Amino acid sequence: MNWTRFVAIVIGAGVLSSLTDWLFAGDWIHRRWTYPEIWRKGAESHAIALTSPLPFLSCAIFTYTALRIGLHTVPSLVEFAAAIWCIGPLPLIVTNAAFIRMHRVFVVFQALGWLVNLMIFAAATFIYLQ
Repeated sequence: MNWTRFVAIVIGAGVLSSLTDWLFAGDWIHRRWTYPEIWRKGAESHAIALTSPLPFLSCAIFTYTALRIGLHTVPSLVEFAAAIWCIGPLPLIVTNAAFIRMHRVFVVFQALGWLVNLMIFAAATFIYLQ
């Protein structure tokens, strides 16, 4: 495994994934389709600092796992990403929305954001293989 290339792919996909998170659940969505009483008041800098490394970690684990189990084609990587989405983020988001007061639009955007992130990881893994 070419570790330099792996790190470059993880950094690139992690940055793109962070931007996707901001697009799908960021300020514009957050201000329009959320309930203010649900969110913590005050500065968000601690929460942002705590969660910023997560897209990079997710991409690294996705890429490493896909390579270890021998996924080398676009269809197999896309299927892997979709399977992970169906196993993890989608049920978690829907379950949270069932028990926590979350606007439906926000729930849809959050779920779609996760799907797009996983597809970015699949594309990054395929680029790594080239």
